[in-house]
Amino acid sequence: MSDKKSSGKGGAKKKDRLPSGLEKLPKKAYESELKRLQAELVEMQAWLRETGNRLVVVFEGRDAAGKGSAIKRITQYLNPRHARVVALPAPTEVQRTQWYFQRYIEHMPAAGEIVIFDRSWYNRAGVERVMGFCTTDEYRRFLHQAPIFERLLVEDGIMLRKYWFSVSDEEQERRLRSRHSDPLRRWKLSPMDLESITRWEEYSRAKDEMFIHTDIPEAPWFTVESEDKKRSRINVISHLLSTVPWEQLEPPELEIPERPERKCYERPPREEFKYVPDVAARLLKG
Repeated sequence: MSDKKSSGKGGAKKKDRLPSGLEKLPKKAYESELKRLQAELVEMQAWLRETGNRLVVVFEGRDAAGKGSAIKRITQYLNPRHARVVALPAPTEVQRTQWYFQRYIEHMPAAGEIVIFDRSWYNRAGVERVMGFCTTDEYRRFLHQAPIFERLLVEDGIMLRKYWFSVSDEEQERRLRSRHSDPLRRWKLSPMDLESITRWEEYSRAKDEMFIHTDIPEAPWFTVESEDKKRSRINVISHLLSTVPWEQLEPPELEIPERPERKCYERPPREEFKYVPDVAARLLKG
């Protein structure tokens, strides 16, 4: 992002360019590079498991900036037993009475785990600040405590990476309108998302102040330009891999055994079981 308002230039768009005018990545090149990076993510996870290191990745940014699709590509081939995505709902009445960071602490990784926060404790510096869901004192306390909290995580050995996904106002609105007309993605559109259009400048100021207080050497912010989602996915995965000091390990040698000859087992008659109807067979007709 630049997080600045786009110029909104008119004119016909070429097929190989986005509405913003940015040149699209060729699909074949994108898919090839994504697959290569995903293979490295699997190797990185193996290294984390072997060494017992812990990794926390925070994804923040504008609504519809592409955080969710990037997270999906990162986790697509990872072992879900040791890599999880945390996307917390609004706090309960009890949680509102707790120390603000308390409900995030319980989701921190154990040895060998990766935890990805799809939005995080930075809700307080963004949506809560802009929408008035927290008091000014709570907000100021957060800006003071967040760097302390993150330094404690890093001091304890947790590798913490923070990414801000940036997108122009024009592209954000285009994506939100696309969600509105897509029955498969309409659930991703909420009244809060629509507020991100009318409160663009308030969110910009909140983000700028958040960076001033929380862009610390121990846990810096990295901005991901996300006008083109494909580019942003390649860029963020590549950067993440480059900041974790992982090493490629030799996988254990496994040998698939020969299947032994069947002895005395007889499968029960098929009629004794309930089967899911083969509705897919209809696709073969016509």
